[in-house]
Amino acid sequence: MADLVRIKTYQSRIEAELVKGFLESKNIKAMVSADDAGGAHPALLWATGGVRLLVKKKDIQKAIEVLESFEK
Repeated sequence: MADLVRIKTYQSRIEAELVKGFLESKNIKAMVSADDAGGAHPALLWATGGVRLLVKKKDIQKAIEVLESFEK
């Protein structure tokens, strides 16, 4: 996990998972990290800083470009 970096933070696991799926459709492996007791306590996200979208360091630039096109 040391070579993973956060590229964006979301307020909900659902939103992060949707974006993760979009990145993976573009052949960019991604991971969602959230401290919400496995989704059982989504209110914990407010205290823990949200849901983090992670990619490998080598994929940062490509992921950012894909996200910019996705969010337009």
